[in-house]
Amino acid sequence: MDGNYRPYDWTASSARIKAILDQPAGAYEEVDGLPDRDKLTFSNGFYGMCSAIFIDIRDSSGLTSKHKRPVLAKIYRSFISEMVAVLNSDSNVREVNIVGDCVWASYKTTQVNHIDDVFATAAQANTLLKLLNHHYEKEGITQLSIGIGVEYGRVLMIKAGYNGSTINDVVYMGDVVNRAAHLAHLAGRGWGSSPIVVGDVFYSNLNENNQGLLRPQRTSRIGTVYQGNPIIPPMDEWISSLS
Repeated sequence: MDGNYRPYDWTASSARIKAILDQPAGAYEEVDGLPDRDKLTFSNGFYGMCSAIFIDIRDSSGLTSKHKRPVLAKIYRSFISEMVAVLNSDSNVREVNIVGDCVWASYKTTQVNHIDDVFATAAQANTLLKLLNHHYEKEGITQLSIGIGVEYGRVLMIKAGYNGSTINDVVYMGDVVNRAAHLAHLAGRGWGSSPIVVGDVFYSNLNENNQGLLRPQRTSRIGTVYQGNPIIPPMDEWISSLS
């Protein structure tokens, strides 16, 4: 029997629902920056500002028609492994999450320079794609393209799942998460060839040099966003030198 198995008890379920709904509003604290996950319980939560990066593979469904399952496993495993490594390299990272072929992360950005650090992380992920494609090409694997969305805003951070079990996780809810995901969906498509799209709030907090790496684009659904193809030059030059 699976270690997480428990028979469902609807009377206990009713009690859990009532206990959650009866939690006082004061249990959900407003904070400047998101805390570490060990501050969360099943009866509290935190509202705070953060930045989010979403990275999504373009036309991932098309890969299944070009490669057999063992090769697909290698593609996704290498892509997810190294994108997670990049997203986790910012000291202000709070969570890194994998959802299918999408990888995303949240960051505590309480100072303006933190926004530029997150932008550098997005640029490094963009440069990493070149490294991945270098190795894929040598193995006769289809070259990948990606979309990267970045935004800054308010989020609710809670611990959700089944109290008393090992099934639980930190959940982020709010416009910043939804917008970053939508920006990633826009990036690298026919709408715009640029692999990175950032929201207007995130853009407004970037330094002048980083703003200069992006250009505005008007969208019908979410207004003006900013797109570009920033990279990490030393990393890019090193990849170009590989044989």
